Amino acid sequence: MNRLERIEDAALSLLALLGAIATIALMLHVAADITLRNLTNRPIPATFEVVTNYYMVALAFIPLAWVEKSGGMVQVEVLEGFMSPFVKRLSDRIVSLISMVVYAVLAYVTWQVAIRNSATGSFLMANNVRVLTWPAYWIPPLGFGLAALVTFIRLVSPLKDPRV
Repeated sequence: MNRLERIEDAALSLLALLGAIATIALMLHVAADITLRNLTNRPIPATFEVVTNYYMVALAFIPLAWVEKSGGMVQVEVLEGFMSPFVKRLSDRIVSLISMVVYAVLAYVTWQVAIRNSATGSFLMANNVRVLTWPAYWIPPLGFGLAALVTFIRLVSPLKDPRV
């Protein structure tokens, strides 16, 4: 189990680094675009497209596993007060199993989309600038896959309440 948890921690550290890089790149890119637009009347081409197709996708999907690990997802605990400790543990495992299956299915589906878009070399045109979009299609399967791994580890490891 320690090996799985070390892999999980390494993956989450990598995600934190990628998320930080995406956030800083977004701020620098937008700041440079605004500065150039106002000072020289020459904005950076395709800023909107890069922000929406790369930065926002990264900021939405990269943190999924980290949020799962830290217990930050929405939780409805209406009936939990009436459950015995055994039923609570069972309920937590069932929720982990369902979450893992959903994340795994989403990872698989988005993986298929990423493969198709990579094969075709998808791109879009913005102000006569070709913006490759196919690399951004690999971000959701990464986020969903790592979230599935985190929920799998939570399912098979001794339950630790991430909210504590």
